[in-house]
Amino acid sequence: MNTCIAIIGAGPAGLLLGQLLQRAGIDNVILERQSADYVLGRIRAGVLEQGMVDLLHEAGVGERMMREGEVHDGVELVVEGRRERLDLHGLTGGRTVTVYGQTEVTRDLMQARRDNGARTFYEVPDVSLHDLDSDRPRVRFTLDGEPVELSCDYIAGCDGYHGISRQSIPAGVLQTFERVYPFGWLGLLSDTPPVNPELIYASHPRGFALCSMRSPTRSRYYVQVGLCERVEDWSDERFWDELKRRLPEEVAGQLVTGPSLEKSIAPLRSFVVEPMQHGRLFLLGDAAHIVPPTGAKGLNLAASDVSTLYRILLQVYRDGRTDLLARYSAICLRRIWKAERFSWWMTRLLHRFPDTDPFDERILRAELDYVLGSEAGRRTLAENYVGLPYEAIE
Repeated sequence: MNTCIAIIGAGPAGLLLGQLLQRAGIDNVILERQSADYVLGRIRAGVLEQGMVDLLHEAGVGERMMREGEVHDGVELVVEGRRERLDLHGLTGGRTVTVYGQTEVTRDLMQARRDNGARTFYEVPDVSLHDLDSDRPRVRFTLDGEPVELSCDYIAGCDGYHGISRQSIPAGVLQTFERVYPFGWLGLLSDTPPVNPELIYASHPRGFALCSMRSPTRSRYYVQVGLCERVEDWSDERFWDELKRRLPEEVAGQLVTGPSLEKSIAPLRSFVVEPMQHGRLFLLGDAAHIVPPTGAKGLNLAASDVSTLYRILLQVYRDGRTDLLARYSAICLRRIWKAERFSWWMTRLLHRFPDTDPFDERILRAELDYVLGSEAGRRTLAENYVGLPYEAIE
């Protein structure tokens, strides 16, 4: 089997890269270790930056997003019970975010790939990568009980933190940067109307809380919990009671509760590897970096990686600009570290850390007061939240 680009992983990053390449006439094959249903069953982010929205339109999969997604001009922060609205649209010259679930993005990309007849192979758990330093790397896997060898020009590793792509890079090549946070997010998904038209980020003495949504009838809520907590110990009633305690009275009074469709605890971490490439293998998304979800940057960072690699490959195949390939990692990392900083800063500012002493507590309180009381501070927060511009290739 032969192709131009072998894409490992059929999550939104792999599917988006494949869709963009396919529309540009660059053949690609996607390999995914899980089933299509499993991929669609993942409950993930739902806040899309302006840049990702534009990229989905460029890929030809933005129609349903525009019809069913919710464009948000602002976001609310709750500090010491005081509600502060951040005017994203006004502070950033008209930029916004769109609430549209990652599951729906994946569904749209899957349908587009079926429509154009591109090759995607699911349930291939034994993928291995070979000859990454050669002019023709190879991917081996088993399909329908038969061994297959896929020969390609380049490999895009979009298979997440635990995937084979990063693990295939020889020891000593990558440098890892990591910060593990001493808490997690307990999330609940319910078929209930959102408590507020815009997202609410709440800082509270009992811990952080987030009120988000997937649609006008489906909500996603989170509360900060300790790493020792278990989902089994959190009944729906206990979750709703705790969430209400962390919200202003007028918001808690409007909260519509209901049975959970899904509950899970996600640990928080910051993680980056450098470089994001080795030979003809390029890492994208969670394979190369992870951010705490506070800044809504995970999926969006993966999209900016896709944009960078896609535009480089366009110049490789159209103009023979193979020199640009060596710059992929450096271009991506400039934007990644800015997003890592913002996500770390938001996490530090809004959560309760067990080791925070009274001095640190006062400093954090003063910083929040300054940011929200200053137009420059509000603009900085808004610019980062809607997403910084994608880095130029040249």
